Amino acid sequence: MVGRIPVMDVMPLVDRGRQPAKATLGEPFPVRATVFREGHDLLGAEVVAIDPDGTRRPPVRMRLIAPGTDRYEAWVTPDVEGPWTFEVQAWSDPLGTWLHDAPIKIEAGVDVDLMFAEGRLLLERVEGLDGEEQEVVEGALDACGDPTRPVAARLAVITSPELARVLYDHPIRDLLSTEGPFSAYADRERALVGSWYEFFPRSEGAHVDPRTGALVSGTLRTAAKRLGAVAQMGFDVVYLPPIHPIGEVNRKGPNNTLDPGPNDPGSPWAIGSRHGGHDAIHPDLGTFEDFDAFVTRARDLGLEVALDLALQAAPDHPWVTSHPEWFTTRADGTIAYAENPPKKYQDIYPINFDNDPTGLAEEVLRIVRLWMSHGVRIFRVDNPHTKPLGFWEWLLGQVRSTDPDVVFLSEAFTRPAMMHGLGAVGFHQSYTYFTWRVEKTEIEDYLREVATESDHLMRPNFFVNTPDILHAFLQYGGPAAFKIRATLAAMSSPSWGVYAGYELFEHVAVRPGSEEYLDSEKYQLRPRDWVAAEEEGRTLAPYLTRLNEIRRAHPALRLLRNITIHATDDDHTLCFSKIAPDGDAVIVVLNLDPHGTRETMVHIDPVTLGVTGDSYAVHDELTGQDWTWGPDNYVRLDPGYESAHILTVRSAR
Repeated sequence: MVGRIPVMDVMPLVDRGRQPAKATLGEPFPVRATVFREGHDLLGAEVVAIDPDGTRRPPVRMRLIAPGTDRYEAWVTPDVEGPWTFEVQAWSDPLGTWLHDAPIKIEAGVDVDLMFAEGRLLLERVEGLDGEEQEVVEGALDACGDPTRPVAARLAVITSPELARVLYDHPIRDLLSTEGPFSAYADRERALVGSWYEFFPRSEGAHVDPRTGALVSGTLRTAAKRLGAVAQMGFDVVYLPPIHPIGEVNRKGPNNTLDPGPNDPGSPWAIGSRHGGHDAIHPDLGTFEDFDAFVTRARDLGLEVALDLALQAAPDHPWVTSHPEWFTTRADGTIAYAENPPKKYQDIYPINFDNDPTGLAEEVLRIVRLWMSHGVRIFRVDNPHTKPLGFWEWLLGQVRSTDPDVVFLSEAFTRPAMMHGLGAVGFHQSYTYFTWRVEKTEIEDYLREVATESDHLMRPNFFVNTPDILHAFLQYGGPAAFKIRATLAAMSSPSWGVYAGYELFEHVAVRPGSEEYLDSEKYQLRPRDWVAAEEEGRTLAPYLTRLNEIRRAHPALRLLRNITIHATDDDHTLCFSKIAPDGDAVIVVLNLDPHGTRETMVHIDPVTLGVTGDSYAVHDELTGQDWTWGPDNYVRLDPGYESAHILTVRSAR
């Protein structure tokens, strides 16, 4: 039944309430509802959050978003990890109605004594006052009950800001109506915030064998030596592609060719061989002892290890023999290999989840728990959109029930419905369309979308590149393009990622019009001379380091839902700001053109920054310069020098 004071269209709500909305420890999230009533009397609304222990927290008053909309909003901040619920309560507000009507009638000389008498009856019902508040209310009671005073003096008392503030904080809740509870799950901060760095362990420490001239794979032990540099750049998560044995049947050669040489290592995503499957480590990389040492070294440096979870198999994976029912058999009796027309992956068999769903699900859970037992608390899941949603709902639910700190990142570049569905059933983070958003208007629209429209369903992770994706913007934009995209990703999203080689400006595609890297590391070893690049000054590492330093210094940059887009007069200059509840405020102005200097006016309403007055001081975190800004500001950005201003607002509340 509809409540006496109707409360409708409550958000956030995921899958009609069957799934919890996304929340994160320490991150405010908005609760919105449409609240209205018959007639002209005023109403009030608030949110009551219930923490994982069942404790009802103090109510948070909802505010009207815009006059005439009947849409109310309040922000709730979980301070404990786990399952939360919230209720929306609405009530008739007789105090607010009286405070609105009484001055109008009294000033018009209508029902003067009656209005004061009704006010006195209402004021006597106010409860929960402290000493100062009690004095304010008693003063109003005296004014209402003293006909010997001039009417103007009595009216001044009941229209005082002090009384209005007290009565707002201590409303009378008549005709109380409650909707809920609705659910939200507060994950640990890493589910929302992180700087990711991806590299292939086999390339780190790879070297030429002086006897044979062949390139020899690096190991987990040699890869561990790279962790210090990753941590020094300020990254939080080191992500490893699959480290399992690689199939020998239909193995791919360089640049995805079908004629590998005897020393070609194959694609790590072609998982499984005579050496084992998803529960094994490639013998060239080492042993579980070596992996444990890698994880320990990462932890000592403040890094978390994310491991790829790719549910597919090479033709010689042990599953093909032991569980052929887990694959799709074609009419000619062969097992179907993976295809994404026109791409073909002859070295990979997709999994069929319909023939033995229970057995397959239990096996995947066993594998996930195995790697969890070796210190992996983050999984980057390859192509989850090619598996049933119900499977992911079950798997992620099983893990959350025992290990709620484990985070899953969805690598699904697919239709919005599927991406949102994966987030709804439990994925903590999601790859996004960020890589393909390069024009100003589409960037602005997308930043709004991930921050305010899909935020209850999925948390974005803005990767600037991946082993599969080298966007044309990077191919032809020069070093400035790499700075622009890194700045945009790191400043606009709480989580962002970089694939190794980005800092060396690797930008050559396998062919014109392709997003595949030439000599892709997916199919061959790719050792890099990091020391020489640093000595010669051809590395973006110092700039990436600075971006991560700025992120760590400013809480505003570690939140998702707090972005505001500001107007600029130039089609290639983007401006946005982010503000934290503690008042930390950052403005980012970015030249999106890697080839030319841009001059423009940037228009910012100081109120949106929490600034009082029209002028405020800003400090550029990249150059160290200080300026005084206001509503309209001239900006000139030369990509040959700096493509961005990252401004700390000094005068913010």
